[in-house]
Amino acid sequence: MNKVFLLIAMLLLSGCQSAVQSDEYQNMTPKIDVYNFFDGRVHAWGIVQNRNGELVQRFKVNINGSVDGDGRLVLDEKFSYGYGDGVKHRVWTISKNGSGYEGSAPDIATTAIGTTYGNALRWQYEMDLPVDDTTYRVVFDDWMWAFDNCSLMNRSYIKKFGFVVAEVTIFMQNTGANRGCTGGLH
Repeated sequence: MNKVFLLIAMLLLSGCQSAVQSDEYQNMTPKIDVYNFFDGRVHAWGIVQNRNGELVQRFKVNINGSVDGDGRLVLDEKFSYGYGDGVKHRVWTISKNGSGYEGSAPDIATTAIGTTYGNALRWQYEMDLPVDDTTYRVVFDDWMWAFDNCSLMNRSYIKKFGFVVAEVTIFMQNTGANRGCTGGLH
């Protein structure tokens, strides 16, 4: 009986993992460069879907990124919503940590850890997410992929007790003239 229970538990837990595999991206280019991409003005737009695939939020984000005197990347994010509601303003402070990154923001519960894999960045953290009249501690498992010097895509899996309860899809574009980014995907 214990073996059957153990087998069922292992099958359930294996179904909780995201399908993204980091080794697939190690040799892909362009290599993701978080500091370079987010330095300047970045425009983003995306959606949040619940576990049934239903639209929960549709939003835009204006991000102003800069490197401060201590070598930290500061991302000042302002959100607007076309559908649903959520955070209006967030400021991330990100620093390099060996071959990866660490970050924090006032509404993020734990230190975010970023690991790069070629053209991909895995960004993981916990957040106390307000929903209606309560708050839930959830885990964000973000994957970002660089398309070029101007464009990045982010896919986030929001998990509770190891199960994906929502997914976020975001497209980002740095519109800095110094990198030849003038709008539209390149």
